[in-house]
Amino acid sequence: MATVPGQLIWEIVKKNNCFLVKEFGNGTAGVVFSKEPNNLYNLHSNKHSSLANKKTVTIQPGKDQPDLKKAALARLCVVNKSLNVAKSGPKKKNRQAVKILSRK
Repeated sequence: MATVPGQLIWEIVKKNNCFLVKEFGNGTAGVVFSKEPNNLYNLHSNKHSSLANKKTVTIQPGKDQPDLKKAALARLCVVNKSLNVAKSGPKKKNRQAVKILSRK
C-alpha cells in the first residue's frame, strides 16, 4: 500500500472533516477548532493535526493515578469560566431613590 504525504492529506481535510468546529466571534472573525484525537491544542492547523501528521502524542490517565482527577477538574473549571461571556459596556447604576426609614 502506498503512503500518502501528510501535506496532501491536510489539503483534503482542511476545509471539511468531521472533527471541525467553527466558532464565530466578533463581526466576521471566526475561530476554528478541531476535536481530533491526539490534537493536544485543539487547534485546526496543519501543525497540530493528528490526521496529517504521523508523529502525534496523546495523554491518557492511568489506572493507578487518581491524582490526575484534581488537575482535570481544575481545567474543567477554567474552561467553563472562559465560556461565560461577560456583558460588554459599563454597568448600569441603580438610580432609584433610596428611602431611609427612621423609627421614632
